[in-house]
Amino acid sequence: MSAALHRVPAADVLSPQALPGFAKSTVDGFAVRAADTYGASDGLPSYLDLLGAVRMGVAPTVSVKPGGCVAMPTGGVIPDGADAVVMVEYTAETMPGTIEVTRPVAPGGGIVRADDDVAAGAPLVTGGRPLRAPDLGLLAAAGVTSVAVHARPRVAIISTGDEVVPPETTELAAGQVRDATASALAGLVIEAGGEPVIAGIVSDEPGALKEKLTEVLASSDLVVVSAGSSVGARDETAGAVAAVGEVWCHGLAIKPGKPTLLAESNGVPLIGLPGNPLSALVVFGQIGIPLLWRISGCLTPPARPNVRARLSRDLASAAGRLDVIQVKVTDGVAEPLFGPSALLSVLTRADGYVIIPEPATGLDAGIDVDVTLYP
Repeated sequence: MSAALHRVPAADVLSPQALPGFAKSTVDGFAVRAADTYGASDGLPSYLDLLGAVRMGVAPTVSVKPGGCVAMPTGGVIPDGADAVVMVEYTAETMPGTIEVTRPVAPGGGIVRADDDVAAGAPLVTGGRPLRAPDLGLLAAAGVTSVAVHARPRVAIISTGDEVVPPETTELAAGQVRDATASALAGLVIEAGGEPVIAGIVSDEPGALKEKLTEVLASSDLVVVSAGSSVGARDETAGAVAAVGEVWCHGLAIKPGKPTLLAESNGVPLIGLPGNPLSALVVFGQIGIPLLWRISGCLTPPARPNVRARLSRDLASAAGRLDVIQVKVTDGVAEPLFGPSALLSVLTRADGYVIIPEPATGLDAGIDVDVTLYP
């Protein structure tokens, strides 16, 4: 079952039985009739006859009668006649076979009912939500050892540009850069439950990107093109995508990441990312990851952790634009990190980011902000 972690069930998985399946004790103590403990106190304890003991893993061989009690381990099956368990801390054996009770217990106290965890036929896990470790435990408790899940979406990652060379290149010529974005995007895809496919580097030669897109579209659930999405003369993405599909938009009111292109071809979404690594990763985090969760069948994407922190300085913005600001959080203070979009180190130093929403013209120093944390 461990292979199912973070996978998305295709449908609700119903429990074949009630859990835990029997009424059991949540404490070490004595199974009693609650009424026999009413009014018990340190000064005026109740005295009960010890009728026997319950052993772990087997059905009780003794029942609780009025004025009696049965010794209980945590997790033991509640014997017939009992409706509560009094904690051992509130009892004492004053003489052999006699138990003194100094605290009353209400009916149901110290007991988990047979279907308190899950009722028979109720969902153990719901479709459309990634499985977490506790979900795997609950499935195992119900005897469910296999689950039908959605396939991991295949995400083709295409890098473009004559200046881009593979990461394993040992010596760079003047003007060349190693392909850092593809490796980082692959990591984000894995974190979001997808299967990255590094489709290689495409040159700026006319027609080359169209050919590569045609090649990968048939076997992909999402295609991401790194670089080539701006409006410069050398940028081929828009034309190549228009030749194989339909462009939804070219340019977003987001910083960084304005040149982003969104499109689709025969139902397969395509994202054209800016060439600068920081911009590309920020945009994919805001748009690509939610889209990837949706493609994977996830109706409720896992919430990202966040903290409240005090902003250390003023942040300016433009109304109508969403700004994503990288920050480092120290002792409850969020310090914005700035740098050119070509610098990946801005992201590696950041603990998370702050969003300046579209209607705002900035954020004032000293206010508390929500910081979305990176994993």
